[in-house]
Amino acid sequence: MEVIKIRSLKKIYNPDTVPVHAVDGIDTEFQSGEFTAIVGPSGCGKTTFLNLVGGLESPTEGEIFINGENISHKKKSQMTDFRLHNIGFVFQAYNLIPVMSAYENVAFIMELLGRPQSEIKTRVMELLDAMGVADKAGQRPHQLSGGQQQRVAVARALASKPKFILADEPTANLDSHSTETLLDLMLKMNEKEGTTIIFSTHDQRVMNKARRLVQMDDGKIVGNGKPEAN
Repeated sequence: MEVIKIRSLKKIYNPDTVPVHAVDGIDTEFQSGEFTAIVGPSGCGKTTFLNLVGGLESPTEGEIFINGENISHKKKSQMTDFRLHNIGFVFQAYNLIPVMSAYENVAFIMELLGRPQSEIKTRVMELLDAMGVADKAGQRPHQLSGGQQQRVAVARALASKPKFILADEPTANLDSHSTETLLDLMLKMNEKEGTTIIFSTHDQRVMNKARRLVQMDDGKIVGNGKPEAN
């Protein structure tokens, strides 16, 4: 089932001075349950593309449909509400709330959605356990290693059972062991819950785990298919 459909997508920065075509006419689709990596050199448009799909930026031209709904021209307040209900994010810099414990960080979005506390507790502890950090539930981000923080961030992204997760260079700050652990856990959750997960990365280890590679260069998609090695 199709989750995301993108048509003639463009993002141009500085259009009136020195135009930068960060995303330059992309047409593509993502199906439910994908575990896909957007790959390419630094500056090729990967992060901008994910930001557009996630509604963090607005396109200059083109349209983005999520579950048949056109998000391209939503107002900021509408997009904030849409993201809350449909999209999970994992960032390179973790972006955990420093004054909250691991448990509280994961619970936060479910609380915003008004879920009952009994449901929140069950879901949060289930996710922290699946990510191998249940014993860190009471600790704040500064008490956790980078790998542990990123696992908490993934648990947070999964908490509300979003339609899909966008992960922007999630392994960039992790060592090899933490990267392998994180990817295996995300793959397991992808298979268990059917959540569509789309990465941006230039990390070969992520590419090797992906089931589909979408290659970008100069704001365009220049390759699209199954990886040669998996």
